[in-house]
Amino acid sequence: MILNKKPVTLAEAREIVEKLDEAEELKHYFKRFTKLTLEQATKLKEELQNLNNAKLKEEHIVKIVDFLPKEREELNLITADANLSEEEANAILEIVKKY
Repeated sequence: MILNKKPVTLAEAREIVEKLDEAEELKHYFKRFTKLTLEQATKLKEELQNLNNAKLKEEHIVKIVDFLPKEREELNLITADANLSEEEANAILEIVKKY
């Protein structure tokens, strides 16, 4: 039974899985594909949330943290339904560039 549903970054999911005694395959997956530490992912997530952009949903922010898009085209794939302006997209990419 699912009690609640919340998007989490790969770094957050990795932290959850690391606490499990089993799930070695998942641990290997997260080690291979997680680009940021939990601290870095949390900080980036907060910075993106601080933009206070109503178009950015929590799901968008989580995927931006996971994929770290470098170019507008990559960002547009993640946020296709958000219809970001060039200025909004550039603000996001400037923050991501630091990571």
